[in-house]
Amino acid sequence: MTNELLKRIITSGFLITLLILMYFYSFILIISLIIIALITWIEFYALISKIFFKENFKNRILRFLSKLISLIYLFFLVYIVIIISTKNPDFKMQIFYSILISISSDVGGLIIGKIIKGKKLTKISPNKTISGSLGSFLFSIMLIPFFFNYFDKYQILTLFIITILISFISQIGDLSISFLKRKAKVKDTSDILPGHGGFLDRIDGIIFAIPFGLLLFYIF
Repeated sequence: MTNELLKRIITSGFLITLLILMYFYSFILIISLIIIALITWIEFYALISKIFFKENFKNRILRFLSKLISLIYLFFLVYIVIIISTKNPDFKMQIFYSILISISSDVGGLIIGKIIKGKKLTKISPNKTISGSLGSFLFSIMLIPFFFNYFDKYQILTLFIITILISFISQIGDLSISFLKRKAKVKDTSDILPGHGGFLDRIDGIIFAIPFGLLLFYIF
């Protein structure tokens, strides 16, 4: 086992433990979300600064708008998660399920993509393949049997559609941040998480999946 893989496993264990604690303890949820949102915003703004690094009026405006919009979005997301999940157990499970779909999509894409490989998915992220994308959908679908009883008011076909769509938007989020990293000419948004990069590298799909997931559960 390589040192990089060992770091990745240890960090993953820490993040999973933190996620479980956030689900059961509201004060850990609130503190963790605020800290993660701040770090994520700093990482995002660092990316934008590297993309629009030239000092001219247009780039200063673009940096300011990116800074403002990303800050509003992240803290609106934190507000939604804290207020909704602490007051309504159903919403809390929907948020938790959306996060797990995003994580499963990431893991499925990594494992199936490395095993099967094949044709590249897009030029935005050369490491991503079509087989990896299908693996993301497959691993997400595998969650349904474990959570179907929690969403008993939804038919299994409805839950299947919701799961697929959340996985899809999570992959879009991943590709969006990959596009920015490619533009900024960096591999990771930071090195705060050993073996993983930055918080933004880990939650790029999640920050898209949560609001979209809540919207889907509301619509259906």
